[in-house]
Amino acid sequence: MIDELRNALRHHPAAVTIVTAPGPVGLTVSSFGSVSMHPPLVGLWIGKSSSAYPALSVTDHFAVHLLHADQTDLADLFARTNADRFGSGTLWESDVDGLPRLLEAPVRLRCRTARRIEAGDHIALIGEPEDIEHQANTQPLLRFQGRYTSVAQYGRGWGAARPIRH
Repeated sequence: MIDELRNALRHHPAAVTIVTAPGPVGLTVSSFGSVSMHPPLVGLWIGKSSSAYPALSVTDHFAVHLLHADQTDLADLFARTNADRFGSGTLWESDVDGLPRLLEAPVRLRCRTARRIEAGDHIALIGEPEDIEHQANTQPLLRFQGRYTSVAQYGRGWGAARPIRH
C-alpha cells in the first residue's frame, strides 16, 4: 500500500520550497500550500525523522522560500542528509529573530507558527504569514514524477511542463 500511494502521488505536481527556522536549520519541502485566506494561513508537512524536525517542532517562527526553476542545486543541497546547508555556497542572512532568509529565493513567507498537528510520522506546521516578499514573473521549481520540472509561460497562457536536469 505504501509503494502504491507513493507512486500515485508522484503524479501530483508540487512546488519545491525550502523551509527555514532559527538555528539555522532548513530543509527542502514539496508538501506546502495555502490553508486559509480568512485568516491567512499556509501549511506544510515535516517528517519526524527530518534533521530539522526538532527545531521546527518548537519554533515560534519559520520561513517558506519558494524556489525558481533554476534553483535545483539549492533544492538538492537542502534535501541532502548531513549537508552544510548554510555554508559558503548558500547566500543567506538572519533576520532580527535569527530566522534565515535565503537571498536568492524569489518568494519568501515569514510566518508565525499558528498550530502544529501530529499525523502519523509527520507534523503539519500551520503558519500565519507576517511578511511576504515576492518577485514578479518568476518560473517556479516543481517536482513531478520524481523529477524537477518547470512551467513555461507563453504570453498570457501557460505552456506544458518541461523536464529540468536530474
